[in-house]
Amino acid sequence: MKRLTPIAVIAATCVLALLYFGRDVLQPIALASILSLMIAPLVRQLRRRGRLGQMPATLVAVVIAASTVAAIGTVLAFQLAAVAGDLPKYRAAIRYKIEKVREVTERPFARLEAELNSVSPAVPAGPPAATAVTRKGQPQLVVNPSQPLPVEIRAPKVTTKDAIMRVVAYAWGPVGEAGIVLVLLIFILLEHDSLRDRLVMFAGQSERRRTIKALSDATAGISRFFFSQLVVNVTFGTVLGVGLWIAGIPHAAVFGALAAMLRFVPYLGVMIAAAAMTLFVAAIDPGWQLAVSCLTMFLVIEVVVAHIVEPKVYGRSAGMSPLAIIISALFWAAIWGPIGLLLSTPLTLCLVVAGRHVRSLETFSTLLGHATSMSAAERIYQRFLLGDTRAIIADARTYLRRSSFARYCDQILLPGLVLAVSDHELGQTDEAQEKRVRATIAEVAATLTPISNAPNRRARRRDVSLLDANVGAHLRQMREARLGRWQGSLDVADHSVVLCVGLPSERDDLLTELLVRSLREVGVDARSVTATVERDVPDNRRPDLVSTIFLAYPAAEALEQWLVAAREMRTNLPHALLATIRLPFDEDTPHQAIVDTQVDMVLRSFEEGLAFVLPDEKARKRGIAPYSMAAAA
Repeated sequence: MKRLTPIAVIAATCVLALLYFGRDVLQPIALASILSLMIAPLVRQLRRRGRLGQMPATLVAVVIAASTVAAIGTVLAFQLAAVAGDLPKYRAAIRYKIEKVREVTERPFARLEAELNSVSPAVPAGPPAATAVTRKGQPQLVVNPSQPLPVEIRAPKVTTKDAIMRVVAYAWGPVGEAGIVLVLLIFILLEHDSLRDRLVMFAGQSERRRTIKALSDATAGISRFFFSQLVVNVTFGTVLGVGLWIAGIPHAAVFGALAAMLRFVPYLGVMIAAAAMTLFVAAIDPGWQLAVSCLTMFLVIEVVVAHIVEPKVYGRSAGMSPLAIIISALFWAAIWGPIGLLLSTPLTLCLVVAGRHVRSLETFSTLLGHATSMSAAERIYQRFLLGDTRAIIADARTYLRRSSFARYCDQILLPGLVLAVSDHELGQTDEAQEKRVRATIAEVAATLTPISNAPNRRARRRDVSLLDANVGAHLRQMREARLGRWQGSLDVADHSVVLCVGLPSERDDLLTELLVRSLREVGVDARSVTATVERDVPDNRRPDLVSTIFLAYPAAEALEQWLVAAREMRTNLPHALLATIRLPFDEDTPHQAIVDTQVDMVLRSFEEGLAFVLPDEKARKRGIAPYSMAAAA
């Protein structure tokens, strides 16, 4: 884990201060930069297909974009004006609804206040502020000296000139900022290639490839995000508008378009659109049923889009997690206000993309990215430490729907166990954690590979701990308790049994047991024994039953014992094929050449072991690539 140094804290504080106090300068630059990334593909298409130069293509693209926005805004403004013009028709319904709302909200509090006033002591009334008398037929106001004189303030009459100046003053700020953004947008598009080259040169010769990749990913990511957002929002507005039209709501298309536009503002826009639609429907209908129905329809569409459509679409296009989108909206809104809220997602997306290529910004990619950098092995080991068996089994069952238990062991379970062994050797896990890891492994393996063709008796479950048998021995005892002493019937066909053999160690016991369960899952009669130890043999011993022996690959400190076991297997089962599986964590061992000379075949994974013993046709049906001698060589 990276340590938080004082220099990093000071740098982060300076960056936040620069963003906040320099927002008047940075906001137009950021907005123009984001818009340039959106319009840049159109400029490239005009240059490529229209055979225009950089300046004509830029001007045409800006004119097209500005005209589109202005046309949509004008149409929407006229439609909203028409909606406002129709509101006086529903004045009676509006007054009725306001009165009903007052009854629900104000009157209970007024009643409570009256009750409190009735039990509180009365306050004596003060002298009257003024007394009206009549003298010669004219009213005269007599003022009490102890009371202030009431004064009425009247606003001066507003002239036409004053109204025009006030409108110009209000509009000058937004129009001026829009003009600045437009000018910056044009110059950024004109200098687009030059700016990219400058950034690449600024990064240095050694980082040139990474910088080009980061700029390309940022441009493509933002373009995909806005295109996806446009499609989703237009679909949302269309569905809502059609629903309102079916319900008989006037100006249904206006509220559909308004909802589609406001959804570009994260979270807040949806609430504004829902409130505007509900208030309008409540105003045009005497009752409440239509308003509640339309609000319910809005919420149902929003839930479907937000929780089903957007996670799939934005997860691939934006590369950000939903929580990251919320946090970025809160942060940029607090720093830059409404403009920051609108730009929150593209700005944060740029940080996420940069974090994938710049080491100093890697934190943003890890915390805000859609896909975590944690591997499947690290994730399952973390859950081993937590004892989260339910989550492991749920993920494993999802994985096993499209693959085999052998591949699950190769890609997830065994790499996770390697991490557990590494931490144990380094002393980074305590006794409670190791006990939890063992118990979780045992439960996961037993649940994912239930024992079939077993007698009708239940095996007595035992707790697995550091003081008890190791995990592999525990799982084998469970199998023997259900399948019998010899782990199955001896009255089977010749060359139908696959024997998995390991040395008397916790490592080999677990590996051989996982291999047995992987083989039995695909219908292979696999059994396991421990080598170089005294054990009972059946009276009707039949060496011809065994077709293949999988001898666990030796650890560095157990080579001599492994060689004895290999010779024993050759002597006792001379007709069986002897193989071993060299897993990734066994690669580059010093005794690798010696092991290769003692076995008939060296395989690389559990899945290769399945393909090796299964017929080609049966392997293909189970989605396992048939074993190829040429590929192995």
